[in-house]
Amino acid sequence: MARVGAVRPTDDPAVPWVVLGGAGEPVEAVTDFLRHLLACGNSPASCRSYGFDLLRWLRFLAAVDISWHRAQRAEVRDFVLWLRTAHNPARDRRRSDAPAAGSVNARTGKQYLREGYAPATINHALAVLAAFYSYHLEIGLGPVVSPVPPQSRDGRRLNAHHNPLEPFHLHRRGVYRQKQPDRQPRAVPDDVLDDLFAELDCNRDRAMFHMFLASGARASELLEMTVADARPGDGRIYVKTKGLGGVRQACPASPEAFSWLALYLGELAQQGHRPGPGEALWWTRRRPLRPLTYTALRAVLNRINEQIDANVTIHDLRHTLCLRLVADPNITLVDAQQVMRHANITTTGVYLRPRPDEVIAKVHEHYTRPKPEPRPLAGWDYDPDDLADVFGDNI
Repeated sequence: MARVGAVRPTDDPAVPWVVLGGAGEPVEAVTDFLRHLLACGNSPASCRSYGFDLLRWLRFLAAVDISWHRAQRAEVRDFVLWLRTAHNPARDRRRSDAPAAGSVNARTGKQYLREGYAPATINHALAVLAAFYSYHLEIGLGPVVSPVPPQSRDGRRLNAHHNPLEPFHLHRRGVYRQKQPDRQPRAVPDDVLDDLFAELDCNRDRAMFHMFLASGARASELLEMTVADARPGDGRIYVKTKGLGGVRQACPASPEAFSWLALYLGELAQQGHRPGPGEALWWTRRRPLRPLTYTALRAVLNRINEQIDANVTIHDLRHTLCLRLVADPNITLVDAQQVMRHANITTTGVYLRPRPDEVIAKVHEHYTRPKPEPRPLAGWDYDPDDLADVFGDNI
């Protein structure tokens, strides 16, 4: 069996991404599935993510010389075992002097990525395979039975069609699903933020990072902004919200972000580049000028992390904003949900949980708080406070 090649973008809007076989031809089963995903309202970014998961699965099947439509549960089991022990090639780009994988950064208190594939990655891969085989099972082009076990032991969705008047029923974790740690949102410490902003060396980066922290926008949302999406007079920006099919929603932005944005656009005009209202807002600094990509933005942040000895990500700035909002007594939880554009308020409620550093500080204060010294009694006399409790103050 030919080894599966790679995931490549296309010019066809109906199939933005394809998985290529060993000879360079698209894998038709995956192409048809990605076309189905796009028709169901998924974004091209989701199709790309699904394509890479299916690429990994097809490469594994090619190594054991089994076609995708002949795979059984044993192959899924071996695939999960391989993911639990295999080396993740995405970790190869780490510096030789980088901190140990899985260690905790002393400045941010956040753990570095560990070696291999995370439990969330394995569970996502199983979810993609389940959707892939379910689709081909429905159209009659796949195996009669899906090789991927259901998500729960009894085959039902977790609390699907749940009656809110009845208690939730706990379901056992599905076969081959991994235990995922309960990761709490963590704000970037103020001193780390000060060092991060001090290392920004251009007005474009200052405008972007101020806007990230002030609006809570995701990286993909901010990078897709056009010039017309910035409204300094209204104190807001418009971004394409994740999961809404390109619908633009308003986000607040700070006056500092708009001040740096004005300086950045002035520099672009001096270079002879004046993007129109419908053109991209963020551009590269080197010629030929082209819209800024996530890879370039991540390279900027990685360079700063190396200089300040931190491991901050763009999404950490979103967490920082939400934690600041829920801590403000003048802002309700519903207001924070609107700013963060969470579909459910339960997602925003996660930020109400106390952070570990706050709990540790409170417990440390409990241990170091001076205890009141007991008042010594002379001889066998009764304590005046006890007498007052029994006989009253008129004794």
